Amino acid sequence: MDKIQKLAIGSIFVGTFVLVLKYAAYAVTGSIALYSDALESIINVVTALAAFMAVRLSAAPADANHPYGHHKVEYFSAVLEGVLIIIAALAILREAYYGFMNPKPLDAPGLGIAVNAVASAINAFWSWILISRGRLLRSPALVADGRHLFTDVVTSIGVLGGLLLVPLTGWTWLDPGLAALVAVNILWSGWGLIKESVGGLMDEALPETTLNRVREVIASNAEGAIEAHDLRTRNAGRMTFIDFHLVVPGRMSVTDAHDICDRLERALKEEIEDALITIHVEPDDKAKHAGIVVL
Repeated sequence: MDKIQKLAIGSIFVGTFVLVLKYAAYAVTGSIALYSDALESIINVVTALAAFMAVRLSAAPADANHPYGHHKVEYFSAVLEGVLIIIAALAILREAYYGFMNPKPLDAPGLGIAVNAVASAINAFWSWILISRGRLLRSPALVADGRHLFTDVVTSIGVLGGLLLVPLTGWTWLDPGLAALVAVNILWSGWGLIKESVGGLMDEALPETTLNRVREVIASNAEGAIEAHDLRTRNAGRMTFIDFHLVVPGRMSVTDAHDICDRLERALKEEIEDALITIHVEPDDKAKHAGIVVL
């Protein structure tokens, strides 16, 4: 079991523990806002399970039916997370509506706030772990899970701050009002997650800064060639696919052209971990006099 799968399993256990704490906070207070926080934690557990299944499947080696591997399955997990987040937000809005119609005073608000604060601190720490390690390991599923948890932390802080005012002011409408604000924030988070994941499924090119670095690496390590053109890139989970045409002198031997390709592959893999590179070698009469000029 690799590091990504271990982190995904950790998310399941952390999410379950936090869910128990947040539901306990809701149970002792009857707060709709804390109920919304607990409901989002249910989604956290479900998405953690989905992320684990995604990273487990994505780690499977390429086969005859999937010659490029199974890396894109992580994007499906992230889309699922976005959909579930939106469903949770709609459920919270429903409870907030009923809360506005029939506001109630909170029971034991101090205890509930304290329990929820502990749960939020745990979520904050784990979201930082997931985002930092997910970026390092190039796992969209882990990063998506971490961002979702971070959204949960931000909304929890807002809920706790608002609930502190309820016993001080007697404004019972604050409770459903905070729940509604949580729901709106969750909706925005879910939409952003779906949008980003769909971009991965649609084979978007690498960011421009990364593309510029790829061009520099090709130009600096293709000595003996003439130019490189038709550069194409895409991400699929932790894998980065790079392909381009390399123009060499027409009389160059196959061995010499192959040596240039090997040198380029080594340099690109040093720059971008888990890169899969395809180079199409062409003679000089195929030069387009555009693209990447070899330094």
